[in-house]
Amino acid sequence: MHGITAIFKKELADHFSSYRFMILFALIAMVSLITAYMAGLNIRQDLAGIAKPQFVFLMLFTAQGALFSLVQFVAFFGPLIGLILGFDTINRERNEGTLSKLLSQPIFRDAVINGKFLAGVVMITIMMVSIILVITGLGLSMVGVVPGAEEILRILFYLVISIVYVSFWLGVAILFSILFRSIATSALAALAVWIFFSFFVSLGATVAANALAPDAQESGPEAVVRHAQIQKAFTLVSPMQLYTEGTATIIDPLKKTTRSIVLVGPMERISLSRFSGPLPLGQSIIVVFPYIISLIAITVICFAVSYTVFMRQEVRSV
Repeated sequence: MHGITAIFKKELADHFSSYRFMILFALIAMVSLITAYMAGLNIRQDLAGIAKPQFVFLMLFTAQGALFSLVQFVAFFGPLIGLILGFDTINRERNEGTLSKLLSQPIFRDAVINGKFLAGVVMITIMMVSIILVITGLGLSMVGVVPGAEEILRILFYLVISIVYVSFWLGVAILFSILFRSIATSALAALAVWIFFSFFVSLGATVAANALAPDAQESGPEAVVRHAQIQKAFTLVSPMQLYTEGTATIIDPLKKTTRSIVLVGPMERISLSRFSGPLPLGQSIIVVFPYIISLIAITVICFAVSYTVFMRQEVRSV
């Protein structure tokens, strides 16, 4: 694609030279370090005087810090990285009159949006890799345990899923940047989508479950399970829920399923001891494979919609 390299380098230079990126990166890094530090202190106190269990290093990502774990922090605040990087990607160029000048050069139109999206994904990757490396170093000094090969693989897999998850929100921000000429409007629309999926989907799922399966507590275990299944089916509409369910199983080998309520029959109780140990990485990936594929699919669809709308829009010089 002719011109995509030039657009990519230009966008990277703009991101690295912007105060917005520096402030965002400093804020995310500071909160992540504080969360990991508090989690490391809690782990060190809990394991004082006892043999360290297997996969203790992964507890840095799942253990509760001051308010939340690192995985929960990325699930909730990670979308803001993508939204802030992309909410003015196209309309800023259009308002400044540089988009028409850019397209008057020997650069294909699709190279513009592809280069901008690729630059955003690279920035997200740099931020996530930097944060995880710093937290890994902090964990080595605080916990005093060197991560094993499987722990490193799980962290790498978690990193890839996190990049895809934040890239989805980057695609959402770019889409609104294409649809709305006003930068403020595109930013508000992107934040509204984030707030909707972060708060109102879970509330709506509870309301829907209560309406479709009322009096579940009084009707027996089958009604309770049906209520939980309905609630979870509605919450899976949210990318945040897909990401949380997927990464929780990947980063925690002791988690055997993404379901919150599991019915166990007599034969399962007899053979339960076979599954008392941690799951291998391959089995954990199989458990969360539908969630990972769903995240990748909605990310591709979101960018495809942005690509199609941008290619069909008329660009006028101002």
